[in-house]
Amino acid sequence: MKTLRPTRIYLGLGSNLGDRMSCLQHAEKLIGLRVGRIRERSRFYESEPWGYASGHTFINACLAVDTCQDPFQVVRALFSIEQFLGRSGRSEMTLSVTTETESDAGPVMEPATWEDMTPSSPGRNYADRHIDLDLLLFGDLVLENQHLKLPHPRMEDRKFVLLPLAEIAPEVVHPVKNITIREMLKQCTDPGVVRPLP
Repeated sequence: MKTLRPTRIYLGLGSNLGDRMSCLQHAEKLIGLRVGRIRERSRFYESEPWGYASGHTFINACLAVDTCQDPFQVVRALFSIEQFLGRSGRSEMTLSVTTETESDAGPVMEPATWEDMTPSSPGRNYADRHIDLDLLLFGDLVLENQHLKLPHPRMEDRKFVLLPLAEIAPEVVHPVKNITIREMLKQCTDPGVVRPLP
C-alpha cells in the first residue's frame, strides 16, 4: 500500500566484492526505479569491514530518497535489488521467487519469509558481499517488531554510515535519540577508518 504523500527516507549502500563502484551505481539506478525519487547522494567512502575480519574494504554511500511506498515495501524492494545484483553471505535457507514480469531493472525477487530480511536473522550475518542496502530512516517513523526496526538499530555505532549520512542530512534529527545526525557522528566511538574517495 502506497502512502499519499512522499516520505523522505535515507538509505545506506555498501559493496566490498567485485567491481564495487559499478555495483553501487547500478544499485542506485535500481533504487530510483523501484523505491522512489533520489534527491541526493553522498560522496563515496572507503571503509574497513565492520563486525568481522576481511581483506576486502567496502565502498559506502548514503542516499536521500522520496518514496510513496510504506517501509515494508521499501525493504522488499531493497532485498530484491540485493538479490538481483548477487549479494553473497546470506543464509542458504533464503529462497526467492521471480514474478513473470521483468523490466530493465531486473526480475522482482521476493524473500521466502520476512525473517530472511531481518537484520538479526542468521541470513544477515556480517560477510563480504557485492551489495548491502539498509533502510536507515523512514521520515520520523519509530517502528519495532519482529520484522523491522526503524530507525536502523545500529546506525549510531557505525562511522561508515554516519559520515556519508551527515554529509547529506546533518540537521535531520534521529527520532529516538533526539539529536541531529551531525551530533550523532560527533558522539560515535567507532574506531574504524573511513575516508572519502576522490
